[in-house]
Amino acid sequence: MEVKTVDTQKPQPKPKWLRVKLPTGKKYTELRGLVDKYNLHTICTSGSCPNMGECWTEGTATFMILGNMCTRSCGFCGVKTGRPQMVDWDEPEKVARSIKIMNIKHAVVTSVDRDDLKDMGSIIWAETVKAIRRMNPETTLETLIPDFQGVTRNIDRIIAVKPEVVSHNMETVKRLTREVRIQAKYERSLEVLRYLKEQGIERTKSGIMLGLGETEEEVIRTLEDLRSVGLDIVTLGQYLQPSKKHLPVKEFIPPEQFRKYEEIGLEMGFRHVESGALVRSSYKAQKHLT
Repeated sequence: MEVKTVDTQKPQPKPKWLRVKLPTGKKYTELRGLVDKYNLHTICTSGSCPNMGECWTEGTATFMILGNMCTRSCGFCGVKTGRPQMVDWDEPEKVARSIKIMNIKHAVVTSVDRDDLKDMGSIIWAETVKAIRRMNPETTLETLIPDFQGVTRNIDRIIAVKPEVVSHNMETVKRLTREVRIQAKYERSLEVLRYLKEQGIERTKSGIMLGLGETEEEVIRTLEDLRSVGLDIVTLGQYLQPSKKHLPVKEFIPPEQFRKYEEIGLEMGFRHVESGALVRSSYKAQKHLT
């Protein structure tokens, strides 16, 4: 596999396959106007997602709950680490209202980690799904959840409200997990995904970032591990360094290698494999309902 190694002292220009066009189109413009007018919070905008225009045009958007301060300090993530604010018990209604205003057909909900809370945020998670269902009965849902430290009573709250898709990201291969995710555990994430499937979640999903120094063999092994716990959907995308304080990009993975991983994943039996440099967790999320 031919890769492009990054000099962390003098960052090289991104390869051409990582250059994206600015989002355009009538639907995008309308939604952008609503977001600005009503001060709505989406990960699409705050995270500067490269696929925002495409997803919004298809009626999909991603929302983050439980604040913007995380109790974990993952080396890849741009979300701030520190002491989170008090839980906003009005947040479920606020998110549901945002989805209604934007007329979202398929909503993805994610959150920071809240290890400071006894329930780790799982009650707000469940209440958010319920509020979205009440206010937007036609909207389908994907929940991109943390590991809740593997505590099943917290995971059970997600299972009870029955999102169409439940996702939990592995983020990287086993060897790099301690460096990349720090407080997370590779086997614990696998067990969360196994438990979700065993408890009747029809569509489970996970994502992996590439370019952190993993080998092809390690990526394939990770895909095998995910398939072994019954995972249905997997996404693979290029890791990009949020700031100089974060882990550096070790490799720019070329398009042909992403295509190879897609073929391998489909041969393993995954229902959907989204694999490409600009793929993110919620990319083509509505398609994953089939």
